[in-house]
Amino acid sequence: MRGYTQLAQEERYQIYALMKAGHSQAEIAALLQRHKSTISRELRRNRGLRGYRPQQAQRLALERRAAKVTPRLGPELWNHVERLLREDWSPEQISLWLAQERTLLVSHEWIYRYILQDKHRGGDLHRHLRCQKPRRKRYGAYERRGRLSNQVSIDERPAIVARRGRIGDWEADTIIGKNHSGAIVSLTERKSRLALIAKVPSKAAEGVQQAILSLLAPLADRVHTLTSDNGKEFALHEQIAQALEAGFYFAHPYASWERGLNENTNGLIRQYFPKDRDFSTLTDEEIQGAMDKLNNRPRKCLGMKTPNQVFFGINPPVALVS
Repeated sequence: MRGYTQLAQEERYQIYALMKAGHSQAEIAALLQRHKSTISRELRRNRGLRGYRPQQAQRLALERRAAKVTPRLGPELWNHVERLLREDWSPEQISLWLAQERTLLVSHEWIYRYILQDKHRGGDLHRHLRCQKPRRKRYGAYERRGRLSNQVSIDERPAIVARRGRIGDWEADTIIGKNHSGAIVSLTERKSRLALIAKVPSKAAEGVQQAILSLLAPLADRVHTLTSDNGKEFALHEQIAQALEAGFYFAHPYASWERGLNENTNGLIRQYFPKDRDFSTLTDEEIQGAMDKLNNRPRKCLGMKTPNQVFFGINPPVALVS
């Protein structure tokens, strides 16, 4: 006799046929290699007003089984998840943060599945995910930029910067709007991952210089180095370095991985200001809102702390999930 497993629909049809043929419960049990108590219980629990019928018996068994299942994740947890998704936290960030701060266990796969179900119901949670469509890798088409004067190579940058051993080392870049309609200056601190952004009318060096100084001057005591690519928008690097009393270094041409953090942050910023957005219409409220969202997200690389926590010691608005 095999170990107990629940009766399948095919077995219920066999039970019905054998009963019609006049077999006893003991004979049916022997023919199906089931314990006679299994057959007895099946006929007792899944019998309708018109006797035992296999289709009805299968439906009754499934309904009974479903009624016994307690939802693994309750609505209160999913309310927490939804609130954090609308703050543009990724499913992985939510999963790790809930486990660490609320001892609530939900995998990022379950959260992705929940988002997909919400999308099928006409919801908009999927719009808060960073990646909305597949990416295409581009090859070739290098930009031929003129060399800036008095550049200091990243090779001369202090080794502590590469180790992320202190707060105060920044990466700088610019992001262009649709049809070159304005730009965003993007600064990212390497240790804390703090992101600072500001809009500028164009990539002109003067505007970029003013934006960098307006963002970093209030934090001048926590600015040791800046690293950028070789774009002409950083032509006034010497003035920036002098004003902030910091070192300004340039990555090697076509070596974006040397500023990988800034490149990744630019991808996060594009979630709020996509390539088809006219940057001339950006408002200060939108810029500040994007910075708040980016700097209040917990990061796996920071032990599920947020950039604001690491840089400023400011806790995220956890009232969302309290």
